[in-house]
Amino acid sequence: MLCENSTMHFSSIRREWSANPTREMLAGAVATFALIPEVIAFSFVAGVDPQVGLFASFVIGIVIAFTGGRPAMISAAAGSVALVAAPLVHAHGLPYLLAAGLLAGVFQVAFGLLRLGVLMRFVSKSVRTGFVNALAILIFAAQLPHIIGGDWLSYGMLAAGLAVIYLVPRITTAIPSPLICILVLTAASISLHLPVTTVADLGKLPDSFPIFSWPIVPVTLETLKIIAGPALAIAMVGMLESMMTASVVDDLTGTSSSKNRECTGLGIANLAASLFGGIAGCGMIGQTVSNVKYGGRGRLSTLFAGAFLLVLMVLLKPWVSQVPVAALVSIMVMVSIDTFDWSSLRTVVVHPKMSSAVMVMTVLVTVFSANLALGVTVGVLLSGVFFTFKVARLLQVKTEIDDVRNEVKYRVSGQVFFASADIFIDAFDIEAAVGRAVIIDVSQAHFWDITAVAALDRVVKRFTVHNIPTEVLGLNDASATLIGSLEGPTRPREV
Repeated sequence: MLCENSTMHFSSIRREWSANPTREMLAGAVATFALIPEVIAFSFVAGVDPQVGLFASFVIGIVIAFTGGRPAMISAAAGSVALVAAPLVHAHGLPYLLAAGLLAGVFQVAFGLLRLGVLMRFVSKSVRTGFVNALAILIFAAQLPHIIGGDWLSYGMLAAGLAVIYLVPRITTAIPSPLICILVLTAASISLHLPVTTVADLGKLPDSFPIFSWPIVPVTLETLKIIAGPALAIAMVGMLESMMTASVVDDLTGTSSSKNRECTGLGIANLAASLFGGIAGCGMIGQTVSNVKYGGRGRLSTLFAGAFLLVLMVLLKPWVSQVPVAALVSIMVMVSIDTFDWSSLRTVVVHPKMSSAVMVMTVLVTVFSANLALGVTVGVLLSGVFFTFKVARLLQVKTEIDDVRNEVKYRVSGQVFFASADIFIDAFDIEAAVGRAVIIDVSQAHFWDITAVAALDRVVKRFTVHNIPTEVLGLNDASATLIGSLEGPTRPREV
């Protein structure tokens, strides 16, 4: 048995690391180029130099390739984390952000050890679809500053880039078309001396490798008070976005992943990023979808994406600096198009109205707030409310009058809980029971909470006040245990 388990473990490792290495590295390279413009933009959002975001993305990519629970997922400095981090940077500076990143990593490791990944079970398909669609819209919106107001040359380069990306696969798929797009547009820009915006114009790129350093902040209770709130927010937002991205990859690849390990792995990666002068990060859905689309399935693609980013930014900096921004925008437009679930536009009128409403509301809240965590939270809450409403409506109380025995029997079926308690109470007619015995048959019902027990007490009390003999029949074990553990003014008698 031990030998069999060892064989299976070795097979899993081999599958995650050595399956089609060429394709894995090429897919990781596409994800790397898709990272560059977003990471630089997110760095400005957070109020830090681009190299802080780029260093973080390199370190996170390398570490999580080994520690993460979802092979083929790309993690890096992300916009959602940048939005949370910005106020802390503006108020106290970069050292406090790095300290908050360390604490956020500790929180995420704890979340994973506490197995909070199970919370993903409460995220419905409608919320996941809304999350993906909102992310696609936000990715496209992030490219608009590079598109709007451009000259004819910029539009021509963008059109040429999209043409290469979508037409080359009809000829060959040996090399991912986004890489060919970058090579072609860069070669054209350099050889023809075209006056276009390049990567060098986006911000200062790293000129050295990241070095280990402890955040220079006072180790005091006051420092903890400053960073505790932002750190918890970073940890929660990062965990949520990574869990959502992992679920998307699960759906795309038809495989499963360990959400708890992913959470712990992200915490370790953020600890490492903070110790090497980088901002905390999380899963990047656009780059992940791009990686998966071009063949990334294992950990090698994630590792190569991180390592290749450092090589590009440091060793190949002179060449990368000349890459036209239009080439990267072309890739991100492609990513947004591929990320959006176009079938959801058709099914939104076919699916139940409540499910469609959850999906649409998740999109709207996420897009207009630019806050992925808020959008998902609203979607989950709406899903819970709508589900509760639907379950409450399934409760039925049927009345049977037996003139021979001079009794009224109420047959209750469904779930009795806080949302259906009023429906349960209103179903009993006192006037119809006057002068008769009452039997409440709950063998097809289940009482879930204190509100349900109080509702049953209230019904029995109503009949008792009118001197109507009442019996409760058929309590299942769970309901009887709940009722027996509580004390009420008129405990129903089970027969």
